Amino acid sequence: MDKYQKLAVISALVVALDQVTKTIVQQTINPYYSIKVIPGFFNLTHVYNPGGAFGFAADQSATVRAVLFLFVSALALIFIFYFYKKTPDSYRMLTTGLALIFGGAIGNLIDRIRFGTVVDFLDFYFRGMHWPSFNIADIAISAGMIIFVYHILFKKMPS
Repeated sequence: MDKYQKLAVISALVVALDQVTKTIVQQTINPYYSIKVIPGFFNLTHVYNPGGAFGFAADQSATVRAVLFLFVSALALIFIFYFYKKTPDSYRMLTTGLALIFGGAIGNLIDRIRFGTVVDFLDFYFRGMHWPSFNIADIAISAGMIIFVYHILFKKMPS
């Protein structure tokens, strides 16, 4: 499989898993309702995040959010693809990380286009600490960013 097939396959798998899980949540859990999975630690909670990571810009108007997040998402996808193109085939872990980020960005962009917000449902908490809800696209983006940062810190970066 060449590098671009890898990008297509990984990104498509992330998008498919992300959109299927979000659809299942939307069809089975009422908005803002929680199902306890591991009491005191993990719920499935159907929420809509109008902002970015950790609710960034959630208090802005719907128009401002739409323009901001659609522009930023498009710019991010262009940047990720450009960086992917410049990454040598031998950097398999880095290309995997970038493909995860690319697929996650597309998954959340689909939500923003369809709903004007992002569907989140994975809800972790412990005692008084509560992590913001997230989704499969967010996991892919986070995993990809960990790989990307690892390469920045410990590997020679492509020029």
